Amino acid sequence: MAPLHAAPPPSSTCSSSSAVGPGFLARPHHHHHRRAVAASCCSPAVTAAAAPSRKAFLSCPDHSPGRALAPPRITPSSSPALVASVKDLYDFICSGPLVDRIGYTKEKIAESIDRWLRCGGQIARLFRLNELQLSEAEKVRIYHFYIPVFLWCEDQVIEHRAKYKEGDDIPPLVIGVSAPQGSGKTTLVFALNYLFRVAGRNSTTLSIDDFYLTAKEQNELRDRNPGNALLELRGNAGSHDLQFSAETLESLTKLTKEGMKMKVPRYDKSAFGGRGDRADPSVWPEVEGPLEVILFEGWMLGFKPLPNEVVKAVDPQLEVVNKNLEAYYNAWDRFIGSWIVIKIREPSCVFQWRLQAEIAMRADGKPGMSNEEVMDFVSRYLPAYHAYLPTLYKEGPIGSKPEQLLVIDIDEERNPLWGN
Repeated sequence: MAPLHAAPPPSSTCSSSSAVGPGFLARPHHHHHRRAVAASCCSPAVTAAAAPSRKAFLSCPDHSPGRALAPPRITPSSSPALVASVKDLYDFICSGPLVDRIGYTKEKIAESIDRWLRCGGQIARLFRLNELQLSEAEKVRIYHFYIPVFLWCEDQVIEHRAKYKEGDDIPPLVIGVSAPQGSGKTTLVFALNYLFRVAGRNSTTLSIDDFYLTAKEQNELRDRNPGNALLELRGNAGSHDLQFSAETLESLTKLTKEGMKMKVPRYDKSAFGGRGDRADPSVWPEVEGPLEVILFEGWMLGFKPLPNEVVKAVDPQLEVVNKNLEAYYNAWDRFIGSWIVIKIREPSCVFQWRLQAEIAMRADGKPGMSNEEVMDFVSRYLPAYHAYLPTLYKEGPIGSKPEQLLVIDIDEERNPLWGN
């Protein structure tokens, strides 16, 4: 799943209005505040392609029980309608399943309510939603998912940078996002990257897909493993250029000064009739320093090699994949300082999500895989999910620390759940 990059927001929408749904009122605008926010969210650092579709954003609401918490502080001069609307939004935020996990108390939410409102407005505009008429599903996605995760990430960056002395070259924090295909990780990373940039932090995105072998090398891998369906096409451990991965991440972490630049790789999945190939370097995006955040996402980030008898019991073809996985920590995981792990209930969700996406594409008149082709595609990943996800969920990635790991349980609609 290739990473997306935030489109520059129209200057006319870079205001301080908040994203609020029915029953919520936008806070009054103050011209000096509007100019300040416009200056940050229209930064030239916000670059490249179009936002994901509204369909990619939407999902059914999470019906987790709320809790009665203290209201935010409102000045006595505020209108009764404004007090009621902010109180309603505050209660909605506090009812979210991630609040406790990101270390937010009711007092901290009350003190930072303006920030929640501002981030909500920015996300609504990013996804071209009507910020004054958000559906319940949209409010859940914004206030129960994307903003809490962003605030956790922001705290991680602050703590990371506090470890260095004034005048030091501070490497960017690499935040790993490990999540199965179709679970919404690319859209989440897209939103996080945008929020970092409008907050004034220079960030970039990277996917493990960017490090797939070239078409020629992938064919050679297939020929060395005849009959192994897991290595016939790109995807599993062994189908990535690990030296290239490590060199790229090493170089990115050294972008600590003004004027430093480098191009980051991209993969063209449409090449060779969909078999894919590394994109020509002429189309690779350029990243400029100083870089503060690298959002690195992938379906198998954090997977650990397991005893042979364990993987063979899942699928004998996994034995070679498992051996290949031994080299992945040095190529990827050792660079990651903070982790987000999206936890799914069952690997079968991946098939359903992929099927939904292909059906939607066909309904829009675009070429999409048949149900049988979807099953064949997903079947090449399911053995790895069955083998490695239980350990990832139980132990976390190698070297991860509890205070730098955020595990997010999601339901079939890709919304966060209350953790076990």
